[in-house]
Amino acid sequence: MHDACCLLVIASAPFLSVPLHAQRVDWPSASGDAGAMRYAPVADIDRANVSRLKVAWRWSTGEKSVVAAPDRKAARPGLFQASPVVIGDTLYVSTPYAAVAALDATSGRELWKYDPEVWRMGQPSNGTGFVHRGVATWSSAKERRIFINARYRLIALDAATGRVIPSFGANGEVDLTAQLRRPTNRAHYTNTSPPVVYGDLVIVGNGVGDRLRYRNDPPGDVQAFDVRTGRRVWSFHTVPDSGEFGWKTWENGSWAYMGHTNVWAPMSLDAARGLLFLPVSTPTNDWYGGDRKGDNLFAESVVALDARTGRRVWHYQIVHHGLWDYDLPAPPVLATIQWKGAPRDVVAVPSKTAWIYVFDRVTGAPIWPIVERPVPASDVPGERASPTQPMPTLPAPFSRQEVRESDLIDFTPELHRRARELFAQYRSGPIFTPPSLQGTITMPGAIGGAGWGSTSYDPETHTLFVKATNSPALYRIQQGQPNDTIGFTYTADLVHSGLGVTADPDSGKADHLPPEQLPLIKPPYGTMTAIDMDTGRRRWQVTLGDTPSIRQHPLLAGVTLPPLGVAGAPGGTVTKGGLLFATGGGTVLYALDTRDGRVLWQFDLPAGRGYANPVSYRGANGVQYIVIATGGGDDAELVAFSLDGAR
Repeated sequence: MHDACCLLVIASAPFLSVPLHAQRVDWPSASGDAGAMRYAPVADIDRANVSRLKVAWRWSTGEKSVVAAPDRKAARPGLFQASPVVIGDTLYVSTPYAAVAALDATSGRELWKYDPEVWRMGQPSNGTGFVHRGVATWSSAKERRIFINARYRLIALDAATGRVIPSFGANGEVDLTAQLRRPTNRAHYTNTSPPVVYGDLVIVGNGVGDRLRYRNDPPGDVQAFDVRTGRRVWSFHTVPDSGEFGWKTWENGSWAYMGHTNVWAPMSLDAARGLLFLPVSTPTNDWYGGDRKGDNLFAESVVALDARTGRRVWHYQIVHHGLWDYDLPAPPVLATIQWKGAPRDVVAVPSKTAWIYVFDRVTGAPIWPIVERPVPASDVPGERASPTQPMPTLPAPFSRQEVRESDLIDFTPELHRRARELFAQYRSGPIFTPPSLQGTITMPGAIGGAGWGSTSYDPETHTLFVKATNSPALYRIQQGQPNDTIGFTYTADLVHSGLGVTADPDSGKADHLPPEQLPLIKPPYGTMTAIDMDTGRRRWQVTLGDTPSIRQHPLLAGVTLPPLGVAGAPGGTVTKGGLLFATGGGTVLYALDTRDGRVLWQFDLPAGRGYANPVSYRGANGVQYIVIATGGGDDAELVAFSLDGAR
């Protein structure tokens, strides 16, 4: 059985003499297991002793801004967002520059490091800059390989040495653009999520920046390669070619030139059934679809593939003809729930829409009814919004889906007046109110709802935990300005999509610029919600984290503020000890009680922001660790915690 298919890995012969409580427990994939539960079956750290957690070790990436050539802007490492893989007391992690490092998982000592030098191409066009969220592993009886998808390259490394494996592809790597259905600009093709390994296949999606909008931009094809040779075995067209299932949902031949519709988020795998689950994102021009009329399969769909062949088994589109940047941003969670007195295997799909969509894992049938409901029409020239959208009846939305006047910020009378004034300038309405020329206040905004690391699942209590962001966006449609990326008539004004208020409208600064900007709406700006997946009902919801830039804002000096929460994509990691570890995207790591969300321990991260999902494992030394990637740029580092700082 390969590492990507295992949740619990117990040490082999050399450790059989170790007492049961000290047996090694690995973290074999970036999402914990192939089904993305982010669950650690270790209870050495529990509710009673978590207050004793201390830093055990730290490791810095050592990356800095680099000028690759005199005619290029400096490349800058972004936020450190990776979740490491831990196997056999070795930790493997990808850095913002898509380098791979191997560390001793019990001490943080660096064993080797490989740098693919992707920074030589300059900054990527994906909107996040240089970030990467993990690696994948494959092993046989004789060897273990580490796979990193670095921009347009898929690279195989020897896990023991960090050297490329020459027999894979051409000198250890495969050009992921080489066999796409049309020529693709390599600079516009990126990867941030780890590959998936199934059997002897390594499977990858890709990322395409939302701001890239031109005919024949990079397609989102998912590709599978032989782990030994790098030979491509299959590909799946997320925008169907002529004659393929779904191609008629792209009217006027738009299937032939539309791109994106990619799987940039992590995928999930049911290894026993050979089912691969794709969270597919938005098509070209997220906010205007006049050039791609129709429902646009498989955009904004969960798609189940036969992992051996790439053949579609079933799909469900959660947004028809998307206009809101409502990617499926996170890996579908594979869970077993209790349904009508018997176990049932399901897939729970988190979304930016703030719904969890739950399906039978084999058939794709919804567990609870999903109802097509009428939604507002668009009056943007040439646009034809879908007349209905699918809306789950259970579970209930886990964050706000509309901005009303009663939601506007009211920390001071002046801020409330300005918020009402700004609110009145634009359209607003319930979820799926389309973008407009006037401008539409959209909730959830571009980062959700749910983000790329939002969920974790406790298989013992059948509880799904989801981190949410409450942050509206302003989608104002304008005619595209001719340049090298915009090739369509209309697009969104993204420069002014961040919606905030100032205290002084005559200050000479636009509403979206700091330092005067404050959120349009009242808190909380980030929450954690626990959902009973046997019933679809909410167990609890708490405000998660804080936003110091708001709390310490000079306009709010002397104002008593409620809990604020923090906006951000990453969620938590749940452990058998009854704990949920999460930052929510803020600067503090929290341990929450899984029973009620109460904070039992917290730690101010030394490098600042913790924009990653933690991992947890037990080394052969019998010590359980919590490890999280923190900071970014020059300050990026891993921080490991254990009871009393033990190693």
